[in-house]
Amino acid sequence: MSRREEYVQRAETLLAPIVEANGYELVDMEYVKEAGEWYLRAYIDKPGGFTLDDCELVSREFSEKLDEEDFIDGSYILEVSSPGLDRPLKKEKDFERSMGKLVEIRTYRPVDKQKEFCGTLTAYDSNSVTIEEEGQPRTFEKKDIALIRLAIEF
Repeated sequence: MSRREEYVQRAETLLAPIVEANGYELVDMEYVKEAGEWYLRAYIDKPGGFTLDDCELVSREFSEKLDEEDFIDGSYILEVSSPGLDRPLKKEKDFERSMGKLVEIRTYRPVDKQKEFCGTLTAYDSNSVTIEEEGQPRTFEKKDIALIRLAIEF
């Protein structure tokens, strides 16, 4: 396990009780370097939407736990936010919640000379995702998918 994965795993373990106690859902967490700075980001949601007050509450409690444990070497910036409308589907509950909805898929390599697809999510399992695109089923191996998220319709 890489240092980055270890940090994310330990941070999720600290954050999970805070999130659950307040009726929220931990959607995703990442530890990434951007523009020379390390960021520990937690994406949280709840039915009806995640507010600024929710963000502040979780951020304060989580920051205290991180300070107590102090397991991340070096400095980093903590961010707690909503995953947004276009959040990626990563966990089984994300796929479950999105069944029958319009999704966008981007692949790593072209499939039939294209890398972007849009269709209704009709099936998924641990290895694949199936959408209905223009009345035709299309199945993708998860390992070939760079990004899958809900499509935003205007």
